Amino acid sequence: MPRERSSILILGGTEQARRLAERLDVDARFSVTTSLTGVTREPKPIAGRVRSGGFGGSEGLRSFLEERDIDLLIDAVHPFAVQMSSNAAQAADAAGIACLRLERAPWTKRPGDRWAEVADIAAAAQAIPKGARALVTVGRQEIAPFLARDDVAVIARMIERPDCPVPEHAEIILARPPFTLEDEKALVTARRIDVLVTKNSGGDATVAKISAARALNLPVIMVGRPEKPVVSTVRSVDEMIALIERALD
Repeated sequence: MPRERSSILILGGTEQARRLAERLDVDARFSVTTSLTGVTREPKPIAGRVRSGGFGGSEGLRSFLEERDIDLLIDAVHPFAVQMSSNAAQAADAAGIACLRLERAPWTKRPGDRWAEVADIAAAAQAIPKGARALVTVGRQEIAPFLARDDVAVIARMIERPDCPVPEHAEIILARPPFTLEDEKALVTARRIDVLVTKNSGGDATVAKISAARALNLPVIMVGRPEKPVVSTVRSVDEMIALIERALD
């Protein structure tokens, strides 16, 4: 039988993780802690307990789960955070608890989309045509291969500035989603963008850039999602709440 309050650890950093923490924190059945890796230096406020920093791989996470007597691990990290998801699955298995994944659905190609789908960041950087003006929205941690392309004009949008040097041929735009369709169309027009580069992160907060590219007949270099360990996965917070209840029943 479960304890009076089930202890849940959320590996967070996404908007879905924040909304899940809000839902769980007001439910007397659960005690929730959200762990952040520190990728975003100034995250939005999160309900419940919050810890920052890594665990030291899967073994460190397993030790944390056992020492804190965690009942359930929720993997709600970014769809491209492969190592974190791998560590979560391994640690939960070693600790003898369930690992559930909350991961928003990817975007799907629609009529009018001009996507060139590539396997990874390196391929995306190489796929930009020489002399193009590229709007790059892959985040600060993976921007270096694009900045190294001195034969293209890189306009890189991200929440926080990258740690690597920014060359003269590149421009950094600091902005936090969500973005509107009209704003995205205006940005593409004002910066005379030839191609959009993005990861297939999915979700509503940044989908306007995909809609803007479709409306303006702009080609998109789309980085496909990497494979992750197979665990029970749902797409919405409501589905996750139901899955948690079943897992802890």
